[in-house]
Amino acid sequence: MTENTSGAASEVSRLRALDSCAISDALDTLGLPGAVTGLRPMWPATRVTAGVVRTVKAAPKSAAGPTTHIATPLVAKADPDDVVVIDNHGRVDVSCWGGLLAEAAAQRGVAGVIVDGACRDVQDCENVDLPVFARAAVPVSARGRIVQEDMDVPIQVGTVRVNPGDLVIADRNGVAFVARGEIARVLELAERVAARELDMARAVRSGRDVIDVMHDSQFPTITAEAAS
Repeated sequence: MTENTSGAASEVSRLRALDSCAISDALDTLGLPGAVTGLRPMWPATRVTAGVVRTVKAAPKSAAGPTTHIATPLVAKADPDDVVVIDNHGRVDVSCWGGLLAEAAAQRGVAGVIVDGACRDVQDCENVDLPVFARAAVPVSARGRIVQEDMDVPIQVGTVRVNPGDLVIADRNGVAFVARGEIARVLELAERVAARELDMARAVRSGRDVIDVMHDSQFPTITAEAAS
């Protein structure tokens, strides 16, 4: 295992111990983009999905004749802990992820799939325990409609610019991306945010009034300076 691979594995493990809310709060505090709205889990996976971003850029099919199916070149060489992220520009009239891709991705150990657009075959994704986050599920096939324009290139997911090698966390709350170069700061701050929330929850359970507990003066404010 290389140092970079080992580092990424450690970062992914730390992400999985958090949730997207803590990461979003850390990004907010640091003034960084990353949280994406409108993406939701397509089936009720209870665990946190986190991993290293692998990107696919989709485009409408323009040329006649057969083409390689979208995302298959990436899935064929994906690594465990990879998260496939497909930029289909938010389109929800056609799917760009389905059951056969899910079967292959699960075989490769892919941690999850995020589609800025629509997917289909949700039951097949659930059957192979592959978390999928998208804007919608539709029955319409990508064949003859959507092709892969590129892979492992910068893409846009909602308002967030996403690069291959970035980190991502997704759960029932939503999706948040963290730029590769910012992951150390974001993780350190998010872990402090999570610890603060836990202390506040314990205070409520002990009988303290929630008005007092949630007042800004009662718990130390998490600041960006402390994570610099």
